[in-house]
Amino acid sequence: QVQLVESGGGLVQAGGSLRLSCAASGIAFSIYSMGWYRQTPGKQRDVIASITKDGRCTYAESVKGRFTISRDNAKNTVYLQMNSLKPEDTAVYSCNADNPPYSRYWGQGTQVTVSS
Repeated sequence: QVQLVESGGGLVQAGGSLRLSCAASGIAFSIYSMGWYRQTPGKQRDVIASITKDGRCTYAESVKGRFTISRDNAKNTVYLQMNSLKPEDTAVYSCNADNPPYSRYWGQGTQVTVSS
């Protein structure tokens, strides 16, 4: 059974930091590209950071320079370090494991709330 379990969300003041984790099980983690998405009510889920199996990272413009994605294949975990948080970063953050065209999996999401 495949599971992606996010943790690390919570309430933080603007300017603060959080580190999200996504622990994967049931997949060959090292061959998957991993991504972090976020969604606010009434809006579509958008990718904000991704990391390939080879470690290449890409970021949405809105988080570039503030967020850092990383992975630890030994722990089957992907991280999202979020610094200089803004109220507009408030959203549900989900991780994704992607091995196109064969499989794609999602976590259940974790809430991040940034107060002004």
